[in-house]
Amino acid sequence: MAIMERGNKHGARGHPRERSESTGAETTGSEETSEHHHQAPVKERSEEGPAAALLADPRVRRWLPTAGAAAGAALVVWLLIGWRLGLAVAVLVVVGDIVRRSRKSSSVPAWQKPSAAERRTERQLKSLERNGYVVLHARAVPRDDDGVSDGRIDHLVIGPSGVYAIDSEKWDKRLPVRTMSHLKLFHGPFNKKDRLDEARWEAQQASSILAERVGFEVPVQASVAIYGPSIPWKVMRVRDVDVYAGNRARAYLRRRPKILTESDVQRIFQAAEQALPPKYPN
Repeated sequence: MAIMERGNKHGARGHPRERSESTGAETTGSEETSEHHHQAPVKERSEEGPAAALLADPRVRRWLPTAGAAAGAALVVWLLIGWRLGLAVAVLVVVGDIVRRSRKSSSVPAWQKPSAAERRTERQLKSLERNGYVVLHARAVPRDDDGVSDGRIDHLVIGPSGVYAIDSEKWDKRLPVRTMSHLKLFHGPFNKKDRLDEARWEAQQASSILAERVGFEVPVQASVAIYGPSIPWKVMRVRDVDVYAGNRARAYLRRRPKILTESDVQRIFQAAEQALPPKYPN
């Protein structure tokens, strides 16, 4: 915008210069009025000062409580013990707040309202990146050639031990979870057959789509990470879907044998990025 204004022959804000130059002395009064009119906003901006502009920045305001807490803690320790320890306490307060914010934040800006269960699983999966795992969150599963999506994989995990479609669920902790012959899953009186079939279908769709892209078979294991009620087993496969407590998501992936090379992981990841679009595009 600034470049366009400098190159504009009609002056700033679209006011023509030729008109003021051609009228000469006859328009002196109007020029003074116009000049005064243009100077007023500049005066108002200068009165605000850099401090006001800085405080108006939402990024700065977000850190003001942390800065205040750090300064207060440092002052108390300084008065009671010494300035060196006070400075150390201030640094610890800031570092602790940064860690807290990083755990609460999501790396998925497209998620408009990610559930608490999804965020908890995401935090566990972040720690697997150093082990060669990559993750795509909230990916749509195209249903037909027109790209109409009828499903969502909360977390598509690709790593040395394979490819996994993980859905995060928050269930009422007051109701027990039980199974029958690895074919039925109940949450209290509620049969979760439809939920398991949906998770299995999403994984099957992803498997066929990825295999077509990379040129070799890509099995995708469906799983459901459940938060809330107690799960009386580590991992149980029900209707071809792995079911386990949400806080075991990381262990579920790490304790499996390696079947994919680093090159395979990258090829599948790139194919998934293109073939399985974000469920909530920006």
